[in-house]
Amino acid sequence: MKTFIILSDSHGRNKRILQQKLVPLFAENDFIIHLGDGSSDLRETFSAYPEKTYLCRGNCDFSYGEEEFVIEVEGVSIFCCHGHRYGVKSGLSRLAARAKERGCEVALYGHTHRAGIEEVDGVLCINPGAFGDYAAPSYCYLVVHGDKVTPTIVNL
Repeated sequence: MKTFIILSDSHGRNKRILQQKLVPLFAENDFIIHLGDGSSDLRETFSAYPEKTYLCRGNCDFSYGEEEFVIEVEGVSIFCCHGHRYGVKSGLSRLAARAKERGCEVALYGHTHRAGIEEVDGVLCINPGAFGDYAAPSYCYLVVHGDKVTPTIVNL
C-alpha cells in the first residue's frame, strides 16, 4: 500500500495552513505531489524529501517543476500534469486521452481550482482542488493498494 498527498494551485498562498496541517503529514506518506501553479511553495519540502516529492509546472509557474510525468506504483500508472494544456476547464476527454496514450489508468490534474473525481473513458481523473485563497483549501489523499486506487478529497 502506498499513500499520496496531492496539492495544486496554491499560488503562494495559505503557507500557514500548509505548515500547520500538511507538513506533518509529508513524513508519514509515501509520495507528495504538487500539480502546479505554486509548485515552488513546496521547495523546502522537495529539499527535505527529494525521493518522494514530485512537482509539476503550471501555467503560472515559470521555472519550477516538470511539464508532466508518470509515476508507477504497485502496478498502477499515474499521469500527472497541471491540466491547462489539455483544456480541463472545458472537459476531461483530452486529459484522459493523453493519460491513455502514456499507458496510465489514473490522471492527476489541477488548473480548475475545483476538486473532483471522475472516470472518463476508463481513466480515473482526480483534481485535488485549490490550496490557494480562491476557494476553501483542499487536497487529495490517495491510496494505491495493489490495483485499487482510492482518492479522498480533504477540505480544510
